[in-house]
Amino acid sequence: MASVCSLFSGIGGIDLGFMQAGFDVIWANEKDAAACKTYRHNFGEEHLVEKDIRKVKADEIPDFDVLVAGFPCQPFSIAGKQKGFDDKRGNLFFEITRIVDAKRPKVIFLENVANLVEHDSGRTFLVIFNSLAQFGYAVYYKVMYANEYGNLPHIRKRIYITAVHESISKNYQHPEPMELTVKSSDIIHRCERQNDIYYYNGKDLFSHFESHMSDKTAIYRPTDNEVRLTKNNMCPTLTANMGTYPDRVPIVWDDFGIRKLTLRECLDFQGFPHSFYFPNTITLDDAYKQIGNSVCVPVVRRIAERIKALL
Repeated sequence: MASVCSLFSGIGGIDLGFMQAGFDVIWANEKDAAACKTYRHNFGEEHLVEKDIRKVKADEIPDFDVLVAGFPCQPFSIAGKQKGFDDKRGNLFFEITRIVDAKRPKVIFLENVANLVEHDSGRTFLVIFNSLAQFGYAVYYKVMYANEYGNLPHIRKRIYITAVHESISKNYQHPEPMELTVKSSDIIHRCERQNDIYYYNGKDLFSHFESHMSDKTAIYRPTDNEVRLTKNNMCPTLTANMGTYPDRVPIVWDDFGIRKLTLRECLDFQGFPHSFYFPNTITLDDAYKQIGNSVCVPVVRRIAERIKALL
């Protein structure tokens, strides 16, 4: 079984996709304490190292076949300040190349915001591309939506990068688009009452939301200036700021009032299995943040299956 080293693991979305494709995650790293609690709650204690990657020496990591990483995206996101490599989080990408230089895995898989391609007029992505190519990797990348490649009604646009070492003679191809068969109504059960923590009934924002939500079958995204209707009855991109600003969680009108998408619904829109959930040792805000920072698991699984075929 091919082995995986996971960097910036978060709650393990990428790891889960590779596990589902038949890989063995032998070492994972994450420094956020709350994310580590969720990771261990779902995957156990065995292979997660809770530590700043900048303090991890390459020889502390066992040899592996595939390196995976969802490195911090905020420095490149249009929702952030787009400081790129001038942001200390942006420079964390070079921790990946440090490990790659020492370990030379057969394949590298990276995930980030789609804006990474256009950031700084393309110069940022060129640095990333060349940083991998210099070690003998052919770099393949594709921007994909969750609704087109993961069979999920979730408008999540991300870039997926697969770098294949020159020692592997086969060419890599990203997955093709697939038919969307899952509907939002398969995930949001409006006739079932949820926990009161999700409802705005009787709270300050209720009247504001009520006056802007004319379609009771839709999903809405609250912003600073409006309550925005999501097209095609799909879930808007779930973002990390749902944890920082609780009123940014997408909202729906169910049979009992106006409420946020629940944690379970958000996990389902990201394609996590029902067995995956959060420990009671983290806050609701932490959980929403972790969902927004994670990945669309089915898209990752499809890419992992392509990588497995190469190996």
